[in-house]
Amino acid sequence: MSPSAVHLDLDGAWGEAIPAGLSRIDLSSWGPRLRYSGPRAEVEAFDRALPADLPPYILYGSGDFHYLSGLLVRRHARASSEPALTLVSFDNHPDWDVRPPHWGCGGWINRALALPGVSRASVWGCGNFELSFPSRFFANHRALRSGRLQVHAWAERQPASVQRRFDCMTRQDWRTRFERFADSIAGNRVYVTVDMDCLRGEESVTNWENGLFTAEDVAWAIRRLRSSCRLVAGDVCGAWSSPAYSRWRQRFAAIFDHPRLATVDPARARQANRAALDHLWPALSGA
Repeated sequence: MSPSAVHLDLDGAWGEAIPAGLSRIDLSSWGPRLRYSGPRAEVEAFDRALPADLPPYILYGSGDFHYLSGLLVRRHARASSEPALTLVSFDNHPDWDVRPPHWGCGGWINRALALPGVSRASVWGCGNFELSFPSRFFANHRALRSGRLQVHAWAERQPASVQRRFDCMTRQDWRTRFERFADSIAGNRVYVTVDMDCLRGEESVTNWENGLFTAEDVAWAIRRLRSSCRLVAGDVCGAWSSPAYSRWRQRFAAIFDHPRLATVDPARARQANRAALDHLWPALSGA
């Protein structure tokens, strides 16, 4: 059993398809209360319910819970007197929305950037509509202007105007760009979060739209960070699970916000996601 990693089971997304030796904490009673968004008091209660000595590498379920990475980043940002963290996120969405709720999967990057122990957030692999007008109106423009928030989006998924505004990367040049980025933060303390919706639809089954990375792409990028930075912690989420909500407003907002996807075969979803995790998890956890 690895003391450096744990599976937080909120929604049964992985079932038995988790890496060998990875311990599991049953948090299924919290899943419906926290899915997609959570009231501040509820989220803080959840944080207090987690072990104080939570391992640095975390596997959890659907990307509907990705905002919980904000809690995990907070622990590492507060727990050390060392230099500030650089947050590196692999995600098909920028998660930069400044609108309520305070804790929700669409705006959690702002929770991390508000921490004095976080110097910047760099998001890689965005390919959805949020970078286009009018959706980008709700981005954290102050963080973008200051450079504390960097968004590296796929040119292949964006109109020409967005490609110019965000200097989008392509499948041909993204590794060269990532090399330059990794060199620019050499020696920094880094937290890495991976939402599996950043992967191609052939490689992962999620509750959101899929991106263009392969699992090996992301594993390469994480290993590249390890070669020049101090990777202190990280997490993987984004596996598909059947939605369950505890509050009607939460359910309404989530259904409105989610894309309409094809019917999912849970067994096939776990098989595909485990194959992707076999690339991602050793790179992240160092196992």
